[in-house]
Amino acid sequence: MTPVLRTTDPTTEPPVLPDGTDPLLRLEYEMQPATGPGATRCLSHPHELAFGGIPATCTACRARRDWMLINRGRNVWIRCRCSNQWLEPEISRADFDALIDSPDVTNYPSVERCLAAHGFDGALAGTYLE
Repeated sequence: MTPVLRTTDPTTEPPVLPDGTDPLLRLEYEMQPATGPGATRCLSHPHELAFGGIPATCTACRARRDWMLINRGRNVWIRCRCSNQWLEPEISRADFDALIDSPDVTNYPSVERCLAAHGFDGALAGTYLE
């Protein structure tokens, strides 16, 4: 499992630095990972998920593994490669944090761009990537 992005909510505008700000300071600001209550974090989870011994299954394509977990606030959603997504109350934010095993983070301007970059926009429906 590797985290694939940390991005901000696309409806939230980042603070605007004043004109004439040093370009290096602007670049440093833009390269910082998104944090705080408005941050949306995603990570890929190629293995099966089971809740109370019952494996998670996509209701649209019947897939049983290769998920994207999306965390915002205290909620965690599961997204399938067919682009079906649902809120999973059995996964807490603490559970999500425990799944992160790598400090490598890639920033994307929006969640939609991340999903497209990693094949969770429906383009790879019916495939399992390892």
